[in-house]
Amino acid sequence: MSIRILIVDDHKVVRQGIRLFLKVDPELEVVGEATNGLQAVQLAQELVPDVILMDLLMPGMGGVEATAAIKQLLPDTEIVALTSVLEDQSVVGAVRAGAIGYLLKDTDAPELIRSIHAAAAGQVQLSPKAAARLMREVRAPQSPEKLTDREIEVLKLVAQGKANKEIGQALSIGETTVKTHVSAILGKLGVASRTQAALYAANIGLVDMPKDVQ
Repeated sequence: MSIRILIVDDHKVVRQGIRLFLKVDPELEVVGEATNGLQAVQLAQELVPDVILMDLLMPGMGGVEATAAIKQLLPDTEIVALTSVLEDQSVVGAVRAGAIGYLLKDTDAPELIRSIHAAAAGQVQLSPKAAARLMREVRAPQSPEKLTDREIEVLKLVAQGKANKEIGQALSIGETTVKTHVSAILGKLGVASRTQAALYAANIGLVDMPKDVQ
């Protein structure tokens, strides 16, 4: 079963380059392209892709705003931010809006493909540099609802970078059940992304913080 991808970028040459990169993997299918955030929201609703590669700086509606809108409408669609700069405001904005991953545009083809597969599997990935920025800026929820023991187990595995399938195998539950638990965790913590939930887990000591951040 292929992973359906929507590419969002205001530069045609970038979109064409990404398409070319992704052609080498038969499991990846580009189902659409958008040139701005507004078009991305519209196309996402029409196509319901598995993964969206989202440029952040675009005219009109930018990538952060579009990410937030799409995650409200399609919580199961994973969004990977693609940008040319690792800037604190962009990293934090994208993750707060619901992005599961954050890549620079100079990422090579194998890494881009690996990141798409990981995002489709619900796998949180943070480079040490991005994690360091996020730890400083993304605060833990003020008064989160109490998580059940099972939700804590799921959160711990999410924060360890496990994919939904791996979490299901570890806890002897189905992938659909894993997704249900993750949705409940996000709701109780009042956060939009698995990445924010993972940072919360690190903040409260459920998992070790990245070495750069301790």
